[in-house]
Amino acid sequence: MAASVVDPLVDERWPEFVDEHPRSSVFHDVRWLRALWLTYGYKPLAITTSSPGERLKNALVFCDVRSWLTSRRLVSLPFSDHCDLLTNPHDDHAELLAHLAALVGRAIHYAEIRPSSCDLTSPEHAWRRGESFIHHTLSLDPGLNDLFHQLHKDCIQRKIRKATKEGLGYTKGNSDLLFQQFYGLLLRTRRRHRIPPQPIEWYQNLISCMGDRLTIRIASKDRQPAAAILTLKHKDTITYKYGCSDERLNCFGGMPFLFWMVIQEEKEAGARSLDLGRSEADNSGLIEFKDRLGAVRTHMTYWRCSSAGAKIFGPTWISHLARKLVPRLPSAILHLPRGLLGASGGFFYKHMD
Repeated sequence: MAASVVDPLVDERWPEFVDEHPRSSVFHDVRWLRALWLTYGYKPLAITTSSPGERLKNALVFCDVRSWLTSRRLVSLPFSDHCDLLTNPHDDHAELLAHLAALVGRAIHYAEIRPSSCDLTSPEHAWRRGESFIHHTLSLDPGLNDLFHQLHKDCIQRKIRKATKEGLGYTKGNSDLLFQQFYGLLLRTRRRHRIPPQPIEWYQNLISCMGDRLTIRIASKDRQPAAAILTLKHKDTITYKYGCSDERLNCFGGMPFLFWMVIQEEKEAGARSLDLGRSEADNSGLIEFKDRLGAVRTHMTYWRCSSAGAKIFGPTWISHLARKLVPRLPSAILHLPRGLLGASGGFFYKHMD
């Protein structure tokens, strides 16, 4: 079977294929792909062995990332925690991987795929191990009492009770007001971590493209936003994508409170899984927090095929760069005005992931 390339943004078969495939995620959704295209100009493409006249039966989706700074590469997918191959491992799996690897050459420095679970160490593959992460998933199948009791008693349960006692306010939706509150907290958090934020256009495009599949939740203390999280919905899975807070109000337990609201509300709405995303292997604090929510951790490895001498820029490159530069130039990120801080992120992220 010959492989060909289709455009998920215009191919009418794509939404139904993604909706029906058991391993699809929100990162395969045409809405997510369109937000990447609108914000960064990353053109999404998909390799398939299906002919133009038949239903899609398999696909490997990627973005053609063209950067004068960090080379041209094929990534499946940028800014996506994971992106499984929508294939049959015993049938079309190897053929699609071989086709993607064959595209790597003089103009394209490397290709990277980001499956949630996949082993490509067999001799016939041109793919090699790349970066590894910890991935957390929380099953929402147990009853609410069981879900609450599996939360860490001191670090999560106690803080949820404190948030309730303190009378934290709670709002959700994707209105412009909630977005402005979320983005203000996001900038504050990124300054604190000394990492530039992604440009404001990214979040605006996500809201516009995802519609009611995107939810912002805000916890506030005396009408002052204290914590916020942004989640995405795909079938019966809720994906936690972004979280931020005002460190001056962390003592009121806003983040644990918001996660408990997500668990309760989404379980009641029929969700069966909460995807807490990837964590860098050396980020022990974030990994421990997700552990304390009762989530199950697994190891996740990205895979790469590169041309000779190609320099690889993976998803943790920007944070590693920030860690090296900011101790020398702390004012460069910590004291930029809001507009310039967002603009700096627009430059960095377009070239880095």
